[in-house]
Amino acid sequence: MSRLASSSAPGRLLAVSDLHVAFPENRKFIEELWPESAGDWLLVAGDVGEKSADIEWALSELSRRFDTVIWTPGNHELWTLPSDPVQLRGAERYRHLVALCRSLGVITPEDSYPVWRGPGGPAVIAPLFVLYDYTFLPPGTSTKTEALAEAYETGVVCTDEVLLHPDPYQSREAWCQARIESTERRLAAADPRLPTVLVSHFPLVREPTRVLTYPVFAQWCGTERTADWHVRFRALAAVYGHLHIPGTTWYDGVRFEEVSLGYPEEHKLRADRPRSLRQILPAG
Repeated sequence: MSRLASSSAPGRLLAVSDLHVAFPENRKFIEELWPESAGDWLLVAGDVGEKSADIEWALSELSRRFDTVIWTPGNHELWTLPSDPVQLRGAERYRHLVALCRSLGVITPEDSYPVWRGPGGPAVIAPLFVLYDYTFLPPGTSTKTEALAEAYETGVVCTDEVLLHPDPYQSREAWCQARIESTERRLAAADPRLPTVLVSHFPLVREPTRVLTYPVFAQWCGTERTADWHVRFRALAAVYGHLHIPGTTWYDGVRFEEVSLGYPEEHKLRADRPRSLRQILPAG
């Protein structure tokens, strides 16, 4: 029997990230996840999975259940695993994922920004894909070279260094630069009369990374170039993941929501860690 929501209650704008559905426990979370209202929208802020088939399965399930699903990639979707039948790299892999999402009716950073007109709206929903550029330098370093050297010395090195290829760009920061420029143009062209909800995998500001257990990891967590976007582009809320530190913080009067589901082992260590969607609008 179908469990699709049939409630006539007003919809909600909900969010989650870092689903990592290769883990059976997280796959079960998706299997049991259903909206409360037929009007619920879901923001998926990256790291659905690593393999194309897993990403397709998860987004297909979610798109059948929620009124609208909006996705932006995390770093894990952009990995090219040797075991993945889809061996595309870099920007070509991203374009493949965009085409996959469009075939499922899922909105991507390459599509027109939709407007949420439910409770708490109207607001332009802007999925952002901007990557990182190694400008979130760890304490005591002043260059990318120094930061990477410290990472390799301490053994805390992001897997992106092996599996996230920037092709055809010369580097990840060059790809990031191109994404920043194109995204700024699109945000500047959005209806200036409406506020926004900015949805990205990486935090737009540096501050959330300052509580990382390993500060050296911050260099793979964003870019200083987006530090004022929540103010410049009228954000009601900024939604992100990546850090696996779910919670709410405020910067310049704007609500930032880290919405990671995270790894099963993290839930075992922290029994109070939420395993639920985060409501973005209407604000709680």
